[in-house]
Amino acid sequence: MDTPNRSIEEVILEDGRYPLEAVQFVRAGLNYTVQQVYKKQGQSERRHISGEQLCMGLRDLARQKWGMLAGSVLGQWNIHGTKDFGEIVFLLVETGWMQKQPSDCREDFDGIYDFDDEFGSDFELE
Repeated sequence: MDTPNRSIEEVILEDGRYPLEAVQFVRAGLNYTVQQVYKKQGQSERRHISGEQLCMGLRDLARQKWGMLAGSVLGQWNIHGTKDFGEIVFLLVETGWMQKQPSDCREDFDGIYDFDDEFGSDFELE
């Protein structure tokens, strides 16, 4: 991967949709999800994960970190649906901070789950 020529902070400021904390959460969620997916499959080498897998991992990580406040924290960062996760991912891809497969697209993140269902007051902790 080529080294990005701009800092993440510059990219986020220019884009203006999401704060740095949101982007840092998605990057941490990528690492978390890769570990979870491949640990379950008994594989040691890292491979690609899908948009759906990343969204599920981000959901689980948010619940672990913030519990019942997960939806509120994400909402404060302008993340209101799984589509926002995809927007952050592709912002990072377009600026060289993440890589994607040729078949990956923004639509891979659309409607994976409903935030009210997953982060509402009735969600169950795993």
